[in-house]
Amino acid sequence: MKIVGELMTREVVTLKETQNLGKAEELLSMHRIRHLPVTRQGKLVGLVTHRDLLRAAATHASDPAAQPLWAADIMTRDVTTVTPNDSLREAVALMLRNKFGCLPVVTTDGMLVGILTEADLVRYAQHLIEDKDRRELAREFNA
Repeated sequence: MKIVGELMTREVVTLKETQNLGKAEELLSMHRIRHLPVTRQGKLVGLVTHRDLLRAAATHASDPAAQPLWAADIMTRDVTTVTPNDSLREAVALMLRNKFGCLPVVTTDGMLVGILTEADLVRYAQHLIEDKDRRELAREFNA
């Protein structure tokens, strides 16, 4: 049985609650990602997505006197997570059922240790497809 820890991205780009949305946008763009876990002393406290930034920008743009926004202002605080030892099958089902683009991976005490994203799953699917194609070619060659 595959577990989340085998596929998750371990080098996670994160944001602090006190960083502004300009920094969030910069990180998303620079790393070509769509999800930023928000941490406090290594523990997950929220999640900011590209969609959150777009929504905040649209809302904020209508008020020229508005103060700058911070990660804490727009982050999702009640984030669904998984642990590294959770079943990959169950994590994928959770993502599909809830239409999540990612699942932060945390230890039992809330420390962020990774993130499982749609991109991780697509990479895994590519590996499985290539492996299946190799086996089929080998079978055809030996037939």
